[in-house]
Amino acid sequence: MPSQKTASPPEPERQVQLADNRKARFDYQIESRLEAGIALRGTEIKSLRAGHANLRDGYARVENGEVWLRNVHIAPWANSPYDNHDPLRPRKLLLHKDEIGQLVGTVAQKGYTLVPLRMYIKHGRAKVELAVARGRKRFDKRQVIKEREATREMDAAIRRRVGRG
Repeated sequence: MPSQKTASPPEPERQVQLADNRKARFDYQIESRLEAGIALRGTEIKSLRAGHANLRDGYARVENGEVWLRNVHIAPWANSPYDNHDPLRPRKLLLHKDEIGQLVGTVAQKGYTLVPLRMYIKHGRAKVELAVARGRKRFDKRQVIKEREATREMDAAIRRRVGRG
């Protein structure tokens, strides 16, 4: 009987989360998400892999047909005796031209901005998840909190009811 090769299952995507911007999910209404590569220097990627990144005040802006990530803090690499990077330097995001064109059209509308949601490593490359978002007003934020608490209470009531039955 001839031996047949069996197809191995596809390798799952490996993602290592480096930084998360939870505050952005609260402060902004997320309209759409987009994955972008990020151009980094050697000491920046080492610092990122060590988990020394902060996305809290970060935003992205389209300038001259390129997308730049600004105000994202990547701490200097502690083991580098010289030639360390500036922690808040603007970093270029790697996107296709058609993706940049779509972003320009969307962000040109009043109230929309580009916000980094998370930073991760995928197949050995640093990636940023960008969101096209609209800022929330204070009363919108209160509504989100009410909905979250109501959902939590309903889930707790269901667990109590199921636990007794």
